Amino acid sequence: MLIKTIPVGHLETNCYIVTNEETLECVVIDPGDESNTILDYIEDNRLKCQAIFITHGHYDHTGAADAVAEETGARVYMSKADDKRVMNSHSFVYALPDSGIYFTDGDVFRAAGMDFEIMATPGHSQGSVTIRCGSALFTGDTLFKGSCGRTDLDGGDTETMLHSLKRLCSLEGDFEVYPGHMESSTLIREKMLNYYCRLAMSKY
Repeated sequence: MLIKTIPVGHLETNCYIVTNEETLECVVIDPGDESNTILDYIEDNRLKCQAIFITHGHYDHTGAADAVAEETGARVYMSKADDKRVMNSHSFVYALPDSGIYFTDGDVFRAAGMDFEIMATPGHSQGSVTIRCGSALFTGDTLFKGSCGRTDLDGGDTETMLHSLKRLCSLEGDFEVYPGHMESSTLIREKMLNYYCRLAMSKY
């Protein structure tokens, strides 16, 4: 499994392209902007996009989803709770296309020869999820290196965020953490050094 990080847009949202190096099939996670940049990487590396996963519905994580889906033919997956038709808020501007699929907690999707498990981790938004693939956690705006996502936006809640962080920190073993912004980390590091993770573990 090869993970390529492409920061996109003015908020430098991390778009991830997860590739099965044997088949050259891939999955795109959070195509937030700059569809041409994302598509150029796919084309230049002769990849075939099999699915597009969205960790939550904020515009900076969804802005290029339709363009990438149209060009590649891949279906888009996201939580219904963050669909703009459910969240009547300017923060949620993306509506899942008719060909898309809503996912729920515990779903496992096989794409590009890899298993992607959906873990509900609300707090930043009601529909925020973490996507687990092997030893990688794509945490969206739930868990960052040394921090966590904002909870003062529509659909956010601090107590809910702490419960989600506790859920992540309760996973056995170590994982690479690939957040929605900034650099990657490891779950062990965050459990040791991240104030919010330590608070969540001590409180719950």
